[in-house]
Amino acid sequence: MTRILTNEQTGPYAVKEGKFPLYICACGLSKNKPYCDGSHKKTRDEQPGVVYKYEGDRRTEVKP
Repeated sequence: MTRILTNEQTGPYAVKEGKFPLYICACGLSKNKPYCDGSHKKTRDEQPGVVYKYEGDRRTEVKP
């Protein structure tokens, strides 16, 4: 199944639970959802206002 999602978040949400925080994926790229696995690092060089499509480890810019 294919989905196109609009997502502005480029990093995880920290949830304080007990002694250590849990990090919840907010970029949508984690392979360990709902937990962050560091995949958001792929989004560091994204430009504001540009739409990107991720397929596996490949990212392409979506042209309007």
